[in-house]
Amino acid sequence: MKPQVAHPPAPRDVAPTPAIRSGVWLRLSERRLLLAAIDLIVIAASLTAVLAHRFRRPLLEILEQGRLSWYLVLILTYLAAAFVFDTYNLRRASDVRRGVPAAAGSALLAIGIYLLIPYVTPPLPPSRSALLIFVAAVAGSVTLWRTLYALVLVAPALRKRVLIVGGGWAGETIGAAIRDYAAREYELVGFVDDAPQKQGALVAGARVLGTGSDLGQLVPETGASEIVVAITDASRIAAPTLQAIMDCRERGLQVTAMATAYERLTGRVPVEHTGRNLYAVLPIDPDPLRFVQLVKRAIDLLIGAAGVAATVILLPFVWVAGALEGGRGVFYTQVRVGRGGRPFRFIKFRTMIRDAEPHGPRWAAEDDRRVTLVGRILRRLHLDEIPQAINILKGDLSFVGPRPERPEFVEQLAAQIPFYRIRHAVQPGVTGWAQVNYKYGASVEDALLKLQYDLYYIKHQSLWLDFVIVMKTIPLVLMMRGR
Repeated sequence: MKPQVAHPPAPRDVAPTPAIRSGVWLRLSERRLLLAAIDLIVIAASLTAVLAHRFRRPLLEILEQGRLSWYLVLILTYLAAAFVFDTYNLRRASDVRRGVPAAAGSALLAIGIYLLIPYVTPPLPPSRSALLIFVAAVAGSVTLWRTLYALVLVAPALRKRVLIVGGGWAGETIGAAIRDYAAREYELVGFVDDAPQKQGALVAGARVLGTGSDLGQLVPETGASEIVVAITDASRIAAPTLQAIMDCRERGLQVTAMATAYERLTGRVPVEHTGRNLYAVLPIDPDPLRFVQLVKRAIDLLIGAAGVAATVILLPFVWVAGALEGGRGVFYTQVRVGRGGRPFRFIKFRTMIRDAEPHGPRWAAEDDRRVTLVGRILRRLHLDEIPQAINILKGDLSFVGPRPERPEFVEQLAAQIPFYRIRHAVQPGVTGWAQVNYKYGASVEDALLKLQYDLYYIKHQSLWLDFVIVMKTIPLVLMMRGR
C-alpha cells in the first residue's frame, strides 16, 4: 500500500497591502532648521554684497585678511535677536502679519547692535547711503524670505498628515494641540477607535474613520504620514489594533506616542495623560555632564554677583520710596521649597503691605490690592526680583529653573497633581520655561499647566535650553509684564 502524502492547502488569494504614499512634508524640527539656515544664508549673502561693493575687492581676499569674524558676529547677533523676538516660533513664522514683522525687527535690532560693536565688525560706512544700503539689504532679504515661507511653505502639500489611534480624552487632547499649535504644519486626517459608539463621531474637529483593524487601509486612503497612539494604558490596546500599528511601522510609517507628540507641539509634558508611566516624566539624561553643571554654576555666580551689585545700588532708592509710603521694611523673606524638597528663605524687595495674609497663604492675583504703589512699580519692572541674587550666590537658586513654590501650596498641589514633586529634582530658578511660556499662576489649573512646562524643562534641560529661556526672558522684562 502506497503511503499517503499530505499536501499543503492551496494558497488563497490575499489582497495586496496598499502602498504608503511618500510625501514632501516637513517635520517641525526641519522647519525650524530651514528657517534658521535660510535666515543665516540671506544675511551672510547681504553682508557679502555690501562688502564687495564697498571694498571693491574679491570676497576671498577680504576673508583672508581675517574678516571672517565679521560674519560670525553678525550671525550670532542675529540669532540672539531672533530668540528675543521669538521668530522661530512656528505659529508666529507661518503668519505673515506676525512672523514677518518679528523677523524684520530681529534683523533691524541685530544690525543696530552689529554696527555699534567696535573692532570686531566693519567700520561704519563713510556715507549715509552706504549705511542705508546695508540696513535695507539685510532687513529686506530676511523680510522677503520670511514672507515666502509664510505664504508658500505652509501649503497643504507640505503639511504632515496625522492619523490618531484612540478617540478618547487623550486623543481629543492631542487633536486639540495639533489644531492650536501647528494647524499650518500638520493636518489631522482622522481617528481610529475600536468603540462601536464612536464610529463616525467627530473628535477635535476630525471624524472617527474606523477601527484599529482598518489602519492598513486607512493610511494610504488618507495619505497619513504619521500615526499618533493616544491610548494611555498600552495594555488596553486590542491585539488586532496593535498588530495593525506594527504593520504600519514595518512599512516605514512614523509611529509616535501621544506624550511625545504633545511635547513636540506644546513644549509641555502631558502629566495627566502619562498614567503610571514614570519614564514619561523623568529626565532624558538623569546625570548631566559635570562640565555642564560647572558651566551653569559659573554663570550663576556671575549673574549673582551682578545682581548683588544692582541690589546695593537700588537699596537707598527703594528704602526712601518705602519710607515715604509708610515706613515698611526694604526686604521681604518667604519660605520656599528648593531642590530635594529642602526649604530656604526667598529674598525679595518688599512690595506688599505688612500682614498681607492675615488668614493664611493665598494666591497672588492680578491688580492685587495688597501690593503698594512702589511695589507695583517694582513688580512691573521686575526690580523686586533682583535681591534673589543673594539666593543664587548661596546656592538656593539657579538663574534658570522651575520657580520655587511655598510649602503650603506644595502640599496642596502634590495631593491633586500627579508627579508634582518631581519639579524638586532640579535647582529652582529666578526664571524658567514656565515663566516665559505662561502667565502668572493663580489657581490649581494654572499650577498644572506650569508643571507641564517645568517637567519639560527637567526632562530636556541643557545649556541650550537655558540660553533660549534667557533670551525669551529679555522681552518679558522690557515689556514690563510683571505683576
